[in-house]
Amino acid sequence: MPIRWPWQLRPERKNTPPERKSGASGFVAIHAQAEARWTRRDYVTLAREGYMRNPVVHRSVRLIAEAASAVPWLLYVGATEHDVHPALDLLARPNQRQAGASFLEALYGNLLLAGNAYVELIDPSTGSGHGPSTGSGHGPSTGSGSEAAADAGLRELHLLRPDRVTVLADTDGWPSGLEYRAGGARRRIALGAGAGLHLSLFHPIDDHYGFPPLEAALIALDTHNAAGRWNKALLDNSARPSGALVYAPKEGGNLSDEQFDRLKLELEEGYSGATRAGRPLLLEGGLDWKAMSLTPKDMDFIEAKNSASRDIALAFGVPPMLLGIPGDNTYANYQEANRAFYRLTILPLVARTAKELSAWLGPVFGEELRLWFDADQIEGLSGERDALWARVGAADFLSDDEKREAVGYGSRQ
Repeated sequence: MPIRWPWQLRPERKNTPPERKSGASGFVAIHAQAEARWTRRDYVTLAREGYMRNPVVHRSVRLIAEAASAVPWLLYVGATEHDVHPALDLLARPNQRQAGASFLEALYGNLLLAGNAYVELIDPSTGSGHGPSTGSGHGPSTGSGSEAAADAGLRELHLLRPDRVTVLADTDGWPSGLEYRAGGARRRIALGAGAGLHLSLFHPIDDHYGFPPLEAALIALDTHNAAGRWNKALLDNSARPSGALVYAPKEGGNLSDEQFDRLKLELEEGYSGATRAGRPLLLEGGLDWKAMSLTPKDMDFIEAKNSASRDIALAFGVPPMLLGIPGDNTYANYQEANRAFYRLTILPLVARTAKELSAWLGPVFGEELRLWFDADQIEGLSGERDALWARVGAADFLSDDEKREAVGYGSRQ
């Protein structure tokens, strides 16, 4: 006996015509919320949608990069501070195209937007690097001391664009070099002293690449950009939210094709476009306007943008007060916010960069170099210096030499 499944039609019902309903007609439309669309997480898209199109991101990155690049350097060889040194000259003029501030501003910008920054050293004395060089030959210098000093003055530092660089790993998974792509050309750069340097921000789930702060604020970035686009589209639509004209005459009936085309033409020519904003819409003959979207007031448009702006500023470590964003101002005044900005954002970024450059450039110059920042020359911390000097100056139990050491200076002898 054949098995008959419950959903199979019985033989006697095969020719049964489908059932038809009569009477009132209608339909049910089911609308489900679509999945949100997010900006891609690659460097080019983040730079374009963030730095190049979003004013909060643009100002945050520039504020950090410009403030950090303006911090003056100190250089120590062992325990001795040096005011003049080839390493300081190299950082003051990294290459023929950029001065030190411009070079560091671009370096910090790459770190903030990509989470990674790549630096290549061109050293004619060792033949390393592939950039512009006026030195002759590619082997180690065997000339006199003056020739070696001249070669040392030809060293250059160049930044590599993050999206063109790939970190190469050895068989054990450790980074072994960089591959740089420019157009159709590819070349490899070794990692280490005299070659390439990779600076990266902490990434919890990636061993080779850093995590950009902007990616942590991606939801806020998309919200802020979408709010701006929606507001612009609303202004182009005469500042009116979308809606529908409902035709429901008392005596019943529908619009004829001629009436429908005429109504559509009048709406397009008489009431669309920014130049026709505010023109009253005259409704007659059973026409009624039904709004189908929220107004800017209903959406709390301004607060939504301010909230997204605060999240972006939070990801970069910039106090919202410095960006002119209202609300949640946790600092008593602008000076306090500026001091917190330097202490919590700028100085840690400069300090980690100084340590990386020290370890990288030390073997190049054959000395134990230590780069650091000069906090006494930072204008944003002048209030702290004044308070420290006032406290130390009032300490009668300290000698003059002890007071000098307390504020970072050596004894007079």
